[in-house]
Amino acid sequence: MALSYPTWNTYLFLSPLAGIRAVLSPNTKVYFAKGCDINSDDTYGFDKAVAVAKQSQVAIVVVGGQSGLTRKSTCGESNDRSDIGLPGVQQQLVEAIHATGTPVVLVMLNGRPYTIPWIAENIPAIIEAWIPAQEGGTAVANVLFGKVNPGGKLSVSFPRSVGQLPLYYNHKPSSCRSHWHGDYVDLPVSPLFPFGHGLSYTQFDYSNLQISPEQVEPSGTVTVSIDVKNVGDRVGDEVVQLYLSDRVGSVTRPVRELKGFKRITLQPGEKRTIVFYAPAACLGFYDRQMDFVVEPGQVDVMVGSSSADIRVRGLFEIVGEVTLVGQTFETEVEVL
Repeated sequence: MALSYPTWNTYLFLSPLAGIRAVLSPNTKVYFAKGCDINSDDTYGFDKAVAVAKQSQVAIVVVGGQSGLTRKSTCGESNDRSDIGLPGVQQQLVEAIHATGTPVVLVMLNGRPYTIPWIAENIPAIIEAWIPAQEGGTAVANVLFGKVNPGGKLSVSFPRSVGQLPLYYNHKPSSCRSHWHGDYVDLPVSPLFPFGHGLSYTQFDYSNLQISPEQVEPSGTVTVSIDVKNVGDRVGDEVVQLYLSDRVGSVTRPVRELKGFKRITLQPGEKRTIVFYAPAACLGFYDRQMDFVVEPGQVDVMVGSSSADIRVRGLFEIVGEVTLVGQTFETEVEVL
């Protein structure tokens, strides 16, 4: 197995190399090459990285940035970038190791989303580790070798290009698209990886959406229940996400808004019912008079595994008059 990554301040946390060596058998050969620095144009380490990849069964390539306040940092307070691709020549390093034909697993240690369309298309496995804490290397190794089944979801959207920014899941109907045509001339308008996205070593099935009542007053609560089943052969975590969308408002409303979520652990073949108790007040917004109100109208219900991976859909209606509501609410969740 080959491991290649730029240099981080490894005294702050256990490095991926140390974590991998701790998890694997002493009989497993682990070759290491630095490859390149984080934010440099120097490819001096490419030849060694390619050489160790060629003699290995799998290549783990660790890329990313360095968070901090210094000018050497690639992310952090007061460290903005005009381009959000991988810093330096890290993209070229990934491409060089991929060209060897050795299967590649990519690990990203970063503080902001990157534009990585080539990597997403050509590298079959990507682990987003963000900026890990002291035991980050152990956590990464446990996910790599199946000791832990990942269940995390993205709290941001990954763009395809810096030209898509700003990019966010809860945009207005006329936003985040090319007017009339939808997609850009040269790219889809969809994110590379959407808000809420995250894969697992197992799969989950969604069924039996129930919404009650079908009509609710602005002061009322809607109950949304969904059955989720682990249809794979490994225990795993799923983050069940509830999105709502007010179809028509006196002020244009987002295409969807996350109004509840719940992380659950399911054994193979196990099925649980997740029940969201969403107050109608959660659909409140500032109207033209800058009053925080709930308006009558139809509301789309979407439950799924991400903002783009909606598994089931339904509908309810808010009835009555326009009502002033408080700006604080909580969607309670119950697992049956």
